[in-house]
Amino acid sequence: MNFSQLELMRFLQETDFNLSKAGEKLKIVQSAASRQILMLEEELGGPLLLRAGKKIAGFTPLGLRLMEEVDNIDLSRRNILTIANDYRQQRNGTLHVATTHTQAKYLLPAPITKFRQQYPQIKIYMVQSSPGEIIDLLHHHQADIAICTEKLDVDDKLVITPCYDWHHIAIVPHNHPLTSGELTFERLASFPLLTYSPGYTGRSNIEKAFQNARQTLDVILSAADSDVIKTYVRLGLGVGIIAATSYEADSDGDLVALNLSHLIPRSRTKIAYLKQQYLPSYLQYFIGELLAASNQSNAKP
Repeated sequence: MNFSQLELMRFLQETDFNLSKAGEKLKIVQSAASRQILMLEEELGGPLLLRAGKKIAGFTPLGLRLMEEVDNIDLSRRNILTIANDYRQQRNGTLHVATTHTQAKYLLPAPITKFRQQYPQIKIYMVQSSPGEIIDLLHHHQADIAICTEKLDVDDKLVITPCYDWHHIAIVPHNHPLTSGELTFERLASFPLLTYSPGYTGRSNIEKAFQNARQTLDVILSAADSDVIKTYVRLGLGVGIIAATSYEADSDGDLVALNLSHLIPRSRTKIAYLKQQYLPSYLQYFIGELLAASNQSNAKP
């Protein structure tokens, strides 16, 4: 067994079991790649790949178990390179941040600005995606850190750090009936609602709150980001439910923000990264700036 054989198995997984492409990543031809896998299978005493004729369909149980160790080896390799750069005080590199639109627009600008001042040579790559896809990006080493509200708690391979708590608001035009009188579930549910897509920005808390109140959540339009919801509220489609942090008084003055914290439980945005991941000094600095910005947000009434 050698490191190249294990790398080849990882490349197979990354290329959706395309042996030719996996071989190219290792700079060997397909026939050589096939021989390396057969040699590894012979040494381990069992097949690692499910084969349908000449096509590879996936991993066998032994192959799946092997890949768990390969992932650990690959993470250790990455950690060694990062540690070496850190000890040399290498200030060049990349920071890959996986997050949602809401966090990218309303939480990250201040921390990223300070990060750029401290580490001007570090390039920042921001990937906006769904929470489920964000977790996959961490596991495939396509993101160093994830920032979102949903999904993270279900993964025991991640270090989870609470970032900040926030609440939802309803947004309506100035002449809307909800701008006067007590705001209740009954009144809110009597209007068509616009809010986040399932899995985004506290949607699960909204659903639970309506369910507990025995009210129907009639969502006639759902979207991944707040700006889309605001647009369609302005068009008169219904009442929007968005994160309070998404309301900007300067640009959203044509809409009234109604506090829903007495109806919908507060949500919590979290920071996550792989448990065995070595955190270079620049990533530690970035996390510190995130938490500092979050403390300021939490301090606001």
